[in-house]
Amino acid sequence: MRLLNYRYRGVDKVTDVLSFPLSDEITAGKTDRQCDRPIPLGDIIICVPKALLQAKEYGMSFRRETQRLLVHGLLHLVGYDHEVSAYQKKKMEKEERRLLDALKTVA
Repeated sequence: MRLLNYRYRGVDKVTDVLSFPLSDEITAGKTDRQCDRPIPLGDIIICVPKALLQAKEYGMSFRRETQRLLVHGLLHLVGYDHEVSAYQKKKMEKEERRLLDALKTVA
């Protein structure tokens, strides 16, 4: 995970999740496709050892931490970026909480 983070983001440290979009169509709003078939957004890679450590550190289950990381990665794939500004960070965190709360009702 450290190598991937360095290769694609220039950050030489382990990270918990990375997202790799397949296309800029979704984030740029350039799609007018019908929802009659799945649209692949990209890849989300979760570092399981880091997720295990974070789950313990945050006092949550491993399942909940991987849900959090998956939602975080998904939000990046649809255009959210917490590193752009404080406003964008707050906006992404709010959406993360909303989606995680929704998962509680179905999980």
